[in-house]
Amino acid sequence: MKPVSVHGCIFFNEDCITGAQEHIQDNSVDLIITDPPYGIRGDTLHRHYNRNEQYVIPGYVEIPKEEYAKFSKRWIFEAERVLRPGGSLYIVSGYTNLYDILHTLYQTSLLEVNHIIWKYSFGVFTKRKYVSSHYHILFYEKPGGRRTFNAESRFGLAEKTADGRSPNTSDREDVWLINREYKPKKKKNKNELPPALLIKMLQYSSNEGDLVCDFFLGGFSTAKAAIGLNRRMVGFELSEEMFDAKVRELKPLRPGYLLDFLPAPVVSTIKNQGRSWTPQERLALASRYAVLKGQKLLKKAIIAILCEEFGRGRFAIEKALQKV
Repeated sequence: MKPVSVHGCIFFNEDCITGAQEHIQDNSVDLIITDPPYGIRGDTLHRHYNRNEQYVIPGYVEIPKEEYAKFSKRWIFEAERVLRPGGSLYIVSGYTNLYDILHTLYQTSLLEVNHIIWKYSFGVFTKRKYVSSHYHILFYEKPGGRRTFNAESRFGLAEKTADGRSPNTSDREDVWLINREYKPKKKKNKNELPPALLIKMLQYSSNEGDLVCDFFLGGFSTAKAAIGLNRRMVGFELSEEMFDAKVRELKPLRPGYLLDFLPAPVVSTIKNQGRSWTPQERLALASRYAVLKGQKLLKKAIIAILCEEFGRGRFAIEKALQKV
C-alpha cells in the first residue's frame, strides 16, 4: 500500500520495523513519541473491564507475551537508529512488560532523562488488589547532540500562581496528573492517549518544523497533536481498518490549529541569568543583604529585592548567599 501524505506528513499502513528500515534514514528524526502494544491481551480487555466496544474500531494488533522481548528489541533498535544525535524518545508503557522495554533500552546507546509516572483516573473497581491507575513514560535521549527541552514552553520560570507557587516547577515534575479523554459514541482506538499528554511532550521536546515519529499510530493521537503544533510527522499503523479511519480524520485539520488555544507562557528576561558572579558582586551582595536584614525585613522580601537589584533569579541569589 502506498504511503499517505496529509499536511506534509507521511503515514504508512505497514509494520513499523520493516517500514522504518525502508523509509526512514539514519539520524533523521527529532522526536519519537509512541505507545506500543502492551502484550496483555489488549484485544480482550473489554471482557475484564466491562467496556462497551460498540464504537471501538476493530483490528487492534496485540503482541503475544512470549514474543514481547524480541519485538521490543527490534523496534527500539530501529528507534535508536533513526533518532538524530540529541533526539528524544518517549515510550508509554504499562508495568506488565516494562522489564522487556527497559532491558532493551539498556542495550542501546540511549540515555535515560526521566522515568515519568502518568497518573490518571482509571475508574475500575477491584476488591483483592490495589487499583491500577498509572502508566510509565520512559524519556530517553540519543547522545551526541543537543537535546531540545523548552523549559518555558508552557509556563515561564518566573510565573507565580495566586498562592505564590511556580506552575513551571509543578508542570515539570515527573508525576503527571492527566486524565484520559472519554469519547462516548465516537469511533476510537481501543487505547488512545489523551491530547493533553501528547501536547505536553511535544511542547517540551520539539519545535515547530521538527520531525516527529510514532511507530504505533493507533488512534493517530500523536499525529493530530503534532499537526496542531506545526510539527512534521511520520508514522506507522499495521491495522488497515484503523489506518483508513484515522487518516480521514486528519484531512480537515488545520496545521497549527492548537497554537490558537494554548496559553502563552509569561517569560521574563533576567538580566544576568547564567552569568558567573564576580568577587566584587559577591561582596556587594553580602553588604546589601546585611543592610536589608538590619531593616528587619522578611527573608522572602529581602530575596525579592536582591533579585531585582542584581538581575538574578531567586535560586541564584540564595545559592550565592550561602557562599558569602
